Amino acid sequence: MKQPVKLIAGVYLGICGCTTQAQGPEDRSVEPLEPEPGDSTLVADEHTRLGASRLTEADYREVAAELGVEVAALKAIVEIEAGKDHLGIVEDSLPVINFDLTMFKRFAGKHGVNLGNQRAAHPEVFAKPNVTRYGNHQLAQHARFNGACDIDEKTAIYATFWGMFQIGGFNWKLCDTESPQQFVELMSRSERDQLELFARLITKCDYVKYLQAKNWAEFARHYNGPSYARRGYHTRMANAFAKYSRQAKSGTSDTAEQTPYTTPIDDQLPGLPIPEPLDQLALN
Repeated sequence: MKQPVKLIAGVYLGICGCTTQAQGPEDRSVEPLEPEPGDSTLVADEHTRLGASRLTEADYREVAAELGVEVAALKAIVEIEAGKDHLGIVEDSLPVINFDLTMFKRFAGKHGVNLGNQRAAHPEVFAKPNVTRYGNHQLAQHARFNGACDIDEKTAIYATFWGMFQIGGFNWKLCDTESPQQFVELMSRSERDQLELFARLITKCDYVKYLQAKNWAEFARHYNGPSYARRGYHTRMANAFAKYSRQAKSGTSDTAEQTPYTTPIDDQLPGLPIPEPLDQLALN
């Protein structure tokens, strides 16, 4: 019998060690881990604690050279997609995710999954992330994903956006992975893997040329969808690129100058990639 995908912080379970949760369009936002009341330690040291899972300057340089783009261009995308904390892994082997309930319902229909009686059996999937119960937004998201996997693993993976580039699970083939489970395994292993999956995706879809030309409007149009202009993705990418270019010239660190970030007022995660071409290519 096929073993289900489950992700629990620090533990690799099943085929790809992944758990997910369903999230409706009203709550697609990446939120940083929050400390318990009275705990003044962990969150500020999250990047250090994750160690080898974190992206390094060498990682950025190597992948940028492979793509023929500037490091600042990659950092600009991370700035938009991952938010102010630049995290793709929030716990050991626990990737940042955003489970989309609307897409879960959509893909369930395409995959022949009947959700008729699942609300009673898996109420957490159909509710907002329960931060009070699970401690922070991401752990609540993963609890929802676990419930969705119990309903149908493939549909749960497809309906979730993964890592620091928020790549839809339905794009696993375009990331040159062998299966949805391998896609999740790599997303869960490290931020370097997430960067490489992103590089494969934009290479396969011929989006690299827009980064090479610093054509932020065309990149955002293809990667983020037709509403990119209304959400200002192209101007935010341009501003973030300018920031990281200045830092590269001055020798300052990534954290020396953070771009202000606020959760969007609409239904989209910052930079949520639901590009039409990818959506059409990877629905099955």
